[in-house]
Amino acid sequence: MIGKPTEPDTLDPHVAQSNNSITVTCETYETLVKFAIVNGHATADVVPGLAQSWSVDKDGKIWDFTLAQGHRFSDGRIVDAAAVKFSFDRLLEIAKGPNEDYPAIGSTEVRDANTVRFVLAYPFAPFLASLASCAGEVVDPAVMAYAVDKDFAQGYLSTHSMGSGPYRVASVEKGQQIILEPNPYFNGPAPRINRVVIKIIKEASVRRLELEKGDLDLIEEVSPDQVDVLRKKPGIVVIDEPCFRQDYLSLNTRRPPLDNVLVRQALSYAIDYQGIIDGVLLGKGRQMRGFIPEGFWGHDAAVKQFHYDPQKARSLLMQAGVQHLKLGYLYAKADPTWETVGLVLQQNLADIGVTLDLREYAYSTMRDMMDRGDFDIAIGNYTPDFADPSQYLNYWVDSRLFGLAGNRAFYKNAEVDDLIRRAIALSDVAERTALYQKAQRIAVEDAPYILLSQKNYEVAMRSNVHGYIYNPLMLQVFNFEDMWKTP
Repeated sequence: MIGKPTEPDTLDPHVAQSNNSITVTCETYETLVKFAIVNGHATADVVPGLAQSWSVDKDGKIWDFTLAQGHRFSDGRIVDAAAVKFSFDRLLEIAKGPNEDYPAIGSTEVRDANTVRFVLAYPFAPFLASLASCAGEVVDPAVMAYAVDKDFAQGYLSTHSMGSGPYRVASVEKGQQIILEPNPYFNGPAPRINRVVIKIIKEASVRRLELEKGDLDLIEEVSPDQVDVLRKKPGIVVIDEPCFRQDYLSLNTRRPPLDNVLVRQALSYAIDYQGIIDGVLLGKGRQMRGFIPEGFWGHDAAVKQFHYDPQKARSLLMQAGVQHLKLGYLYAKADPTWETVGLVLQQNLADIGVTLDLREYAYSTMRDMMDRGDFDIAIGNYTPDFADPSQYLNYWVDSRLFGLAGNRAFYKNAEVDDLIRRAIALSDVAERTALYQKAQRIAVEDAPYILLSQKNYEVAMRSNVHGYIYNPLMLQVFNFEDMWKTP
């Protein structure tokens, strides 16, 4: 039994954009390829999944995948090439955000029952890795029996599953829990855990107490102070690992005066970054330097990093002609640190004459407001689906992806758009790195985001839970099928 702070926004893999959703979808669906597990550790190496082999032409535009035998959806239907084509056609037609992992797909073709072809409009460097992301999960075409008004059964899949993964959704009680049960047709070893209950428990302190009592086996989003308490508790194990997870603030560049770069830069200089890392995260993190995190290829150790300088912040506001500024801070309790970060920000901004109003909403409401641009400043965190800089630059700053699709600051810069769109179509790593770093330097200077911290990932579990594999990319994906409990 796992405790999570918020429920998934949807269980439809072609719509879902939150980590809470992929906790379920990555267990209930499969992808053509997947990331390898080596000696109990997740890697960025791609290995066969639904596909047993693949090939690509010399131009990097035509990809053929041959499916492995024996994979079946949870209704017993065979996973064939037609199902793969249906899934990617559905993903691209819905166009809700996850489709942006595949901007280059021109068409999909069924070559025969076991072979599917992707024809790309242009070479797309991260294509193979992108197929291992949750957006590439293959859905049973039989789902169309539940379609309403050409919605591709989005309503049905928001609370059900129709995949070939090790589990299927047994039931959903909105705001309460989700129960998973084994897929009887899964093409692999039967899961050792026969019933997975995902409990939605908003308060971090309640999740901790339930874990201590043994009513929960594993909990997410443990506040830094509770981690230190749990470490000392008998029967509890804490996973505390560095990762690519980042906390940041989106500044709504469509709203005056945040449409003024001087105001955004002023706010960026007003933040006591190290104070947040030391006081809120208890030292378990470091200030972000650019969008691409440290340890990730393409990271630029020389890119500008804003620092705490209230005097400079006040000077920039004066240059912008802005006085008596009042802004709202949008947050939810999806992360136990977000409220405390807001309180620190409130104090920091007060020092430069800016009033910050903390506005808490349910996470689903918060996400909807972010999608619509109904906010001034919104906090968020992010981890990539696969190891490619496009997961940062081509999401965060591309003007085609306003809202939840990725660019939550509604930032637009024509030069940046050109650089990152050119970069994603190249295969040469050095060329791509140079383009991404140039784009990043421009975007960081424009300050559409306040880049707070790259922090550790922490999860706590009972010591009788075994087999958990930590994944630094897809943090909230749990390999339930490989886990087990002892008395």
